[in-house]
Amino acid sequence: MTLATPKTYTAEEYLALEVESELRHEYCAGEIVEMTGGTPNHNEIIANLIFLLKMALRQQPYSIFVTDQRLWIPEHDVYTYPDVMVTSRPPELKSGRKDTVINPIVIAETLSRSTQNYDRSEKFVHYRTIASFQEYVLIDQYRPFVEHHVKQSEHQWLLTEYQGLDAAFSLMSVPVEIALADLYEGIEFESADTMAPSP
Repeated sequence: MTLATPKTYTAEEYLALEVESELRHEYCAGEIVEMTGGTPNHNEIIANLIFLLKMALRQQPYSIFVTDQRLWIPEHDVYTYPDVMVTSRPPELKSGRKDTVINPIVIAETLSRSTQNYDRSEKFVHYRTIASFQEYVLIDQYRPFVEHHVKQSEHQWLLTEYQGLDAAFSLMSVPVEIALADLYEGIEFESADTMAPSP
């Protein structure tokens, strides 16, 4: 029995389809992958983070984008939608496009059990090829836990972990301090079992 070869698309075909689609899709190496919707906790954490960033960066030369803003990663020809991005203002756009940014300074992703491995590995590899990219924040939605990666040099990143609602961390590339109690405000964790690392 012969398995059907997955259909591949050019980036131009993907962008034409994406403009007309009601759903969001990632594009990587010719493949188009539908992005799943988030849980209430996932969405509330993102809302909290956006609020904290907006308050800290008011009247400063930064733009803050959430979920629906497409990012192009030219070295891998990947199009994706980070949960949250901070760029310098005005944001730089892909040549010929008005809807695709290319210059994130900070990217944040809220982890789910289905995407956490991808967010920590292949996606981070892609993000690290972006020259402007300086910080990566991974937020666990099942317990108060944050992984904060800060670029030290071209091939060196420093990881610091923060756990518990008493913890706080500072972004290095933009003047923002985030208390986990504020980041997780209103979040009800599933159970005591979820305080252990997700499998």
